[in-house]
Amino acid sequence: MSAHGQILDLRERMCRSIIGQEDVIDRLLIGLLANGNLLIEGLPGLAKTRAVKSMAQNLDAAFSRIQFTPDLLPSDVTGSEVYTQTEQGGQFHFDPGPIFANIVLADEINRAPAKVQAALLEAMEERQVTVAGKTRKMEPLFIVMATQNPIEQEGTYPLPEAQMDRFLMHVTVDYPPVEDEVKVIRLVRAEETAAISGQASAAEDKPPAVPQQAVFDARAEIGRIHVDPVMERYMADLVHGTRSPEGLGANLSRWIEIGASPRASLALDKAGRAHAWMQGRDYVDPLDIRAVAPDVFRHRLTLSFEAQGDGISRDDVAGELLAQVAHP
Repeated sequence: MSAHGQILDLRERMCRSIIGQEDVIDRLLIGLLANGNLLIEGLPGLAKTRAVKSMAQNLDAAFSRIQFTPDLLPSDVTGSEVYTQTEQGGQFHFDPGPIFANIVLADEINRAPAKVQAALLEAMEERQVTVAGKTRKMEPLFIVMATQNPIEQEGTYPLPEAQMDRFLMHVTVDYPPVEDEVKVIRLVRAEETAAISGQASAAEDKPPAVPQQAVFDARAEIGRIHVDPVMERYMADLVHGTRSPEGLGANLSRWIEIGASPRASLALDKAGRAHAWMQGRDYVDPLDIRAVAPDVFRHRLTLSFEAQGDGISRDDVAGELLAQVAHP
């Protein structure tokens, strides 16, 4: 099976266990294919953790979940040097932390203090961890998917803009349609019934996991996706519009306090090519850029006090930006 077929098979498996969140699944796969980290935000119970676990269970990859709490230490994430006594005498050895996995779920990342968030930052950006003066590389397949709750802010540590910018996309999870919620009830009931009765047939009939090589092959194909110079200029115009909004109308000029960094342009390019590849195209279309733009800009724009006072969201700003910037 081709890399494209294997990734679509992975998507189909995830859709069977995560009902009503197809857009979220697509964004998780885009992050995986674009080799970027994701920030997933949504209310409790909307299958954020389940979605990431479903990807790891259906992919031949090591999975690690870190539950962030205010008393967490950086060494709880990265690992530490441990002293042990042997027949040859005492010696130190490195005990790796949960960050050393292929898919890392950083659950409720905004509950961790700044030192822990900074420790995670090196792994996300540099794909390495430094402990006791020694640098250790992460696995070739490495992605951090962090979740946070948008409403419960007591005892939390908001992520600084510098770290937010490291995430390729900021994905939001909303309530599923009522028809899909009925399917969720039936799915969970069936899973609980199977667990109580001790049925093993589901595990035995489970198809083999999608190999990591399929992801690497897909990334190689995505690297060959054609991006026309006109499309490159369109992406740059979108990002530039956030920095000079006065040329795009009074609304954007009043709403945007600080625009997006060049990382936004890179994220549009990476995510846009991954989106085009998943659609079966060998070129980037304006629809690809417009599909991923809200997720790319959602965490990179600083809104003015006037916009916040008027109840304007970053999604509103991204929508206005897409409407005002002419596309090819």
